[in-house]
Amino acid sequence: MRGRFITLEGPEGAGKTLMAERLAEVLRARGREVRLTREPGGTTLGEQIRSLVLAGAGAGSVGAAIDARADALLFNAARAQLVAEVIRPALEAGEVVVCARFADSTLAYQGYGAGLPIPQLRSIAELATAGLWPDLTVLLDVAPEIGLDRKAADARNRFEAAFDLEFHRRVRAGFIDLARQEPERWRVVDAARPADVVFGDVLEAVLAAL
Repeated sequence: MRGRFITLEGPEGAGKTLMAERLAEVLRARGREVRLTREPGGTTLGEQIRSLVLAGAGAGSVGAAIDARADALLFNAARAQLVAEVIRPALEAGEVVVCARFADSTLAYQGYGAGLPIPQLRSIAELATAGLWPDLTVLLDVAPEIGLDRKAADARNRFEAAFDLEFHRRVRAGFIDLARQEPERWRVVDAARPADVVFGDVLEAVLAAL
């Protein structure tokens, strides 16, 4: 029996990594086989791409200099490898795959944020994933003013450090619009609240989907 593919999306500082880790822990405690992964990353190639595209403002950082099209292609290259090497085999084995970020992030960041055509980005994502999309996507929604403030300046990735507040506002609006377009796949959770409260809503949404 095919497994279930669950993604956690949202702006910077929404708590995707924390919620993904807690979700995997609880599902395992309930007897489910869970594969926890992230984007970009999760494979040797993906982690190498991650170190390039998310490098912060320190030495060797490319800042905002990567062209938005190059960003989209790099993220999708990492995604293609993750799907082929990790996600699809886990789903075929009947596991629950929990992934922090997936193709919707490219639509939100390089599409709504940077202005690339959404239909083109969808086509690239379809190629990279061989048509694989999540069964459930939980949007951890938080205002960028709150999310960005959750990280110290020296711990921020390239998008947190090199892109202005208006960019992050467009990204958030993009996620909300994507959720509005596919209400059967998305669940929106207010991530500005305490972590335990947020996780309660995330878990409820996931258990209902499972």
